[in-house]
Amino acid sequence: MQSKTVVHVIDDDDALRDSLAFLMSSAGIETQTHDSASGFLAALPRDSSGCVVTDVRMPGMTGIELLRELKRVAPTLPVIVMTGHADVPLAVEAMKLGAFDFIEKPFDDEVLLASVQNALGRLEKDSKRDAERTRIHDRLGSLSARERQVLDGLVVGHANKIIAFDLGISPRTVEIYRANVMTKMEAASLSDLVRMALAAGLLDSAS
Repeated sequence: MQSKTVVHVIDDDDALRDSLAFLMSSAGIETQTHDSASGFLAALPRDSSGCVVTDVRMPGMTGIELLRELKRVAPTLPVIVMTGHADVPLAVEAMKLGAFDFIEKPFDDEVLLASVQNALGRLEKDSKRDAERTRIHDRLGSLSARERQVLDGLVVGHANKIIAFDLGISPRTVEIYRANVMTKMEAASLSDLVRMALAAGLLDSAS
Protein backbone atom coordinates (compact mmCIF):
# COMPACT_ATOMS: atom_id res chain seq x y z
CA MET A 1 0.00 0.00 0.00
CA GLN A 2 1.36 3.40 -0.97
CA SER A 3 2.13 5.84 1.83
CA LYS A 4 0.38 9.21 2.12
CA THR A 5 1.56 12.18 0.11
CA VAL A 6 4.07 14.33 2.01
CA VAL A 7 6.30 17.23 1.02
CA HIS A 8 9.73 16.75 2.61
CA VAL A 9 11.56 20.01 3.34
CA ILE A 10 15.31 19.60 3.83
CA ASP A 11 17.45 22.52 5.04
CA ASP A 12 19.96 23.08 7.83
CA ASP A 13 18.39 26.52 8.54
CA ASP A 14 15.85 26.04 11.34
CA ALA A 15 13.97 29.27 10.59
CA LEU A 16 13.60 28.46 6.90
CA ARG A 17 12.37 24.94 7.63
CA ASP A 18 9.73 26.27 10.01
CA SER A 19 8.70 28.98 7.54
CA LEU A 20 8.28 26.50 4.70
CA ALA A 21 6.38 24.05 6.90
CA PHE A 22 3.95 26.84 7.82
CA LEU A 23 3.62 27.86 4.16
CA MET A 24 2.81 24.31 3.08
CA SER A 25 0.35 23.71 5.91
CA SER A 26 -1.45 26.96 5.08
CA ALA A 27 -2.02 25.52 1.59
CA GLY A 28 -3.30 22.24 3.03
CA ILE A 29 -0.13 20.30 2.15
CA GLU A 30 1.25 17.84 4.69
CA THR A 31 4.93 18.48 5.40
CA GLN A 32 7.82 16.81 7.18
CA THR A 33 11.01 18.75 7.87
CA HIS A 34 14.57 17.42 8.02
CA ASP A 35 17.75 19.23 9.04
CA SER A 36 20.00 17.12 6.81
CA ALA A 37 19.84 15.06 3.64
CA SER A 38 21.21 11.99 5.41
CA GLY A 39 18.55 12.32 8.13
CA PHE A 40 15.86 12.53 5.47
CA LEU A 41 17.13 9.41 3.69
CA ALA A 42 17.19 7.49 6.95
CA ALA A 43 13.53 8.36 7.58
CA LEU A 44 12.29 7.94 3.99
CA PRO A 45 9.68 5.18 3.62
CA ARG A 46 10.38 2.71 0.82
CA ASP A 47 7.06 3.56 -0.88
CA SER A 48 7.19 7.30 -0.20
CA SER A 49 4.80 9.47 -2.20
CA GLY A 50 5.05 13.26 -2.49
CA CYS A 51 8.00 15.46 -3.30
CA VAL A 52 11.22 16.86 -1.85
CA VAL A 53 12.17 20.52 -1.40
CA THR A 54 15.85 20.73 -0.56
CA ASP A 55 18.59 23.29 -0.23
CA VAL A 56 21.50 22.69 -2.58
CA ARG A 57 24.25 23.65 -0.12
CA MET A 58 24.16 21.83 3.21
CA PRO A 59 26.74 20.43 5.64
CA GLY A 60 27.40 16.75 5.07
CA MET A 61 25.43 15.45 2.11
CA THR A 62 24.68 18.21 -0.38
CA GLY A 63 21.55 18.60 -2.47
CA ILE A 64 23.44 17.30 -5.50
CA GLU A 65 24.58 14.18 -3.63
CA LEU A 66 21.01 13.70 -2.39
CA LEU A 67 19.71 13.80 -5.96
CA ARG A 68 22.18 11.12 -7.01
CA GLU A 69 21.07 8.89 -4.14
CA LEU A 70 17.37 9.48 -4.79
CA LYS A 71 17.85 8.45 -8.42
CA ARG A 72 18.84 5.08 -6.98
CA VAL A 73 16.38 4.63 -4.11
CA ALA A 74 13.32 6.73 -5.12
CA PRO A 75 13.60 7.65 -8.81
CA THR A 76 9.95 8.74 -9.13
CA LEU A 77 10.09 11.26 -6.25
CA PRO A 78 10.14 14.82 -7.68
CA VAL A 79 12.86 17.05 -6.21
CA ILE A 80 12.75 20.86 -6.08
CA VAL A 81 16.10 22.46 -5.34
CA MET A 82 16.43 25.77 -3.50
CA THR A 83 19.53 27.73 -4.46
CA GLY A 84 21.22 31.07 -3.88
CA HIS A 85 22.07 33.24 -6.89
CA ALA A 86 25.72 32.14 -6.79
CA ASP A 87 24.63 28.49 -6.90
CA VAL A 88 22.89 28.60 -10.29
CA PRO A 89 25.54 26.35 -11.92
CA LEU A 90 24.80 23.79 -9.19
CA ALA A 91 21.08 24.17 -9.92
CA VAL A 92 21.72 23.46 -13.59
CA GLU A 93 23.65 20.35 -12.58
CA ALA A 94 20.70 19.37 -10.40
CA MET A 95 18.34 19.66 -13.37
CA LYS A 96 20.63 17.42 -15.40
CA LEU A 97 20.41 14.88 -12.57
CA GLY A 98 16.62 14.90 -12.82
CA ALA A 99 15.51 17.68 -10.44
CA PHE A 100 11.94 18.76 -11.16
CA ASP A 101 12.67 22.47 -10.66
CA PHE A 102 14.98 24.92 -8.95
CA ILE A 103 13.96 28.04 -7.06
CA GLU A 104 16.35 30.92 -6.43
CA LYS A 105 16.48 32.49 -2.96
CA PRO A 106 14.95 34.77 -1.93
CA PHE A 107 11.83 33.38 -3.56
CA ASP A 108 8.18 34.37 -3.61
CA ASP A 109 6.03 31.99 -1.57
CA GLU A 110 3.57 31.60 -4.43
CA VAL A 111 6.35 30.59 -6.82
CA LEU A 112 7.46 27.79 -4.51
CA LEU A 113 3.89 26.66 -3.84
CA ALA A 114 3.18 26.54 -7.57
CA SER A 115 6.27 24.43 -8.15
CA VAL A 116 5.31 22.01 -5.35
CA GLN A 117 1.74 21.71 -6.66
CA ASN A 118 3.03 21.07 -10.18
CA ALA A 119 5.36 18.36 -8.85
CA LEU A 120 2.52 16.71 -6.92
CA GLY A 121 0.27 16.98 -9.98
CA ARG A 122 2.85 15.21 -12.13
CA LEU A 123 3.16 12.51 -9.49
CA GLU A 124 -0.62 12.00 -9.50
CA LYS A 125 -0.67 11.75 -13.31
CA ASP A 126 2.20 9.25 -13.23
CA SER A 127 0.38 7.20 -10.59
CA LYS A 128 -2.83 7.12 -12.66
CA ARG A 129 -0.88 6.15 -15.77
CA ASP A 130 0.85 3.31 -13.89
CA ALA A 131 -2.49 2.08 -12.54
CA GLU A 132 -4.00 2.13 -16.04
CA ARG A 133 -1.00 0.26 -17.45
CA THR A 134 -1.42 -2.42 -14.77
CA ARG A 135 -5.12 -2.81 -15.61
CA ILE A 136 -4.30 -3.13 -19.32
CA HIS A 137 -1.67 -5.80 -18.66
CA ASP A 138 -4.17 -7.70 -16.50
CA ARG A 139 -6.66 -7.64 -19.40
CA LEU A 140 -3.95 -8.75 -21.83
CA GLY A 141 -3.25 -11.69 -19.54
CA SER A 142 -6.88 -12.80 -19.88
CA LEU A 143 -6.59 -13.24 -23.67
CA SER A 144 -6.06 -16.64 -25.22
CA ALA A 145 -3.06 -17.14 -27.48
CA ARG A 146 -5.24 -16.80 -30.60
CA GLU A 147 -7.00 -13.72 -29.26
CA ARG A 148 -3.61 -12.14 -28.62
CA GLN A 149 -2.58 -12.87 -32.22
CA VAL A 150 -5.74 -11.19 -33.48
CA LEU A 151 -5.11 -8.22 -31.18
CA ASP A 152 -1.57 -7.85 -32.53
CA GLY A 153 -2.94 -7.75 -36.06
CA LEU A 154 -5.68 -5.26 -35.22
CA VAL A 155 -3.48 -2.70 -33.48
CA VAL A 156 -1.05 -2.50 -36.40
CA GLY A 157 -3.94 -1.77 -38.75
CA HIS A 158 -4.50 -5.10 -40.50
CA ALA A 159 -7.96 -5.82 -41.90
CA ASN A 160 -9.83 -8.94 -40.76
CA LYS A 161 -9.11 -10.75 -44.03
CA ILE A 162 -5.37 -10.06 -43.73
CA ILE A 163 -5.33 -11.35 -40.15
CA ALA A 164 -7.31 -14.39 -41.30
CA PHE A 165 -4.80 -15.12 -44.07
CA ASP A 166 -1.82 -14.67 -41.74
CA LEU A 167 -3.31 -17.01 -39.12
CA GLY A 168 -4.78 -19.55 -41.54
CA ILE A 169 -8.34 -19.10 -40.28
CA SER A 170 -11.54 -17.71 -41.81
CA PRO A 171 -12.48 -13.99 -41.69
CA ARG A 172 -15.63 -14.98 -39.78
CA THR A 173 -13.50 -16.65 -37.12
CA VAL A 174 -11.39 -13.51 -36.89
CA GLU A 175 -14.59 -11.51 -36.29
CA ILE A 176 -15.47 -13.78 -33.37
CA TYR A 177 -11.99 -13.46 -31.87
CA ARG A 178 -12.10 -9.71 -32.47
CA ALA A 179 -15.36 -9.42 -30.53
CA ASN A 180 -13.85 -11.44 -27.69
CA VAL A 181 -10.77 -9.18 -27.64
CA MET A 182 -12.91 -6.02 -27.50
CA THR A 183 -14.93 -7.45 -24.61
CA LYS A 184 -11.99 -8.72 -22.57
CA MET A 185 -9.96 -5.54 -23.13
CA GLU A 186 -13.03 -3.41 -22.29
CA ALA A 187 -12.43 -1.41 -25.46
CA ALA A 188 -15.30 0.62 -26.89
CA SER A 189 -13.61 1.07 -30.26
CA LEU A 190 -10.55 0.11 -32.27
CA SER A 191 -8.96 3.45 -31.32
CA ASP A 192 -9.41 2.46 -27.65
CA LEU A 193 -7.60 -0.78 -28.40
CA VAL A 194 -4.72 1.05 -30.08
CA ARG A 195 -4.45 3.48 -27.15
CA MET A 196 -4.23 0.54 -24.75
CA ALA A 197 -1.56 -1.12 -26.89
CA LEU A 198 0.48 2.09 -26.81
CA ALA A 199 0.06 2.42 -23.04
CA ALA A 200 1.17 -1.19 -22.55
CA GLY A 201 4.23 -0.71 -24.74
CA LEU A 202 3.01 -3.09 -27.46
CA LEU A 203 3.45 -0.41 -30.12
CA ASP A 204 6.13 2.16 -30.81
CA SER A 205 4.39 5.57 -30.57
CA ALA A 206 6.77 6.89 -33.22
CA SER A 207 5.79 4.25 -35.74
